[in-house]
Amino acid sequence: MTVKFQPIRIAVCVLSTLIATPVLAGSAADNVSANEPFVRMAPPGMSNTGAFMVLRNSDSKDHKLVRVESSAAKVVELHTHTNDGGIMKMRPVKDIEIKTKGEAVLKPGSLHVMLIGLKQELKDGDNVSISLTFEDGSSKKVEAPVRMIKTEMKMEMKHEHEGMKHDHEGMKH
Repeated sequence: MTVKFQPIRIAVCVLSTLIATPVLAGSAADNVSANEPFVRMAPPGMSNTGAFMVLRNSDSKDHKLVRVESSAAKVVELHTHTNDGGIMKMRPVKDIEIKTKGEAVLKPGSLHVMLIGLKQELKDGDNVSISLTFEDGSSKKVEAPVRMIKTEMKMEMKHEHEGMKHDHEGMKH
């Protein structure tokens, strides 16, 4: 009777090997690290903010971040800034590509995670849990500390008024 079941055992072993191989190769979540994550503390009265980090891909193939979630906000989206006729505008993007052995930098004024409709006020030092989901369905959790970011604009202005030279370099406006 054991002879009859031999082909089934072989089939089960082969099938198990085929199913396990992708798992052994590692998922996108295993190969992409989220470095230096932080959430910008929203100014008083604002219910939206951004999360930023550097995504590094140690794999031998490209990966894509396709979805983000967080219980800290009603809506969480992948965004970028675009220059539309000299006006900077935020736009959602469907994914963020992380090239082989490369990185995707999520930073203010560029690619970022948008937290829309914060459910509570975030204070400096709080942690926000963010779930990153990749193209293969794998995901990882990231704890991003809330930071107060000061935004001082350094303007370099050099101009002349009827022969008078003014140098405003380094002035804070």
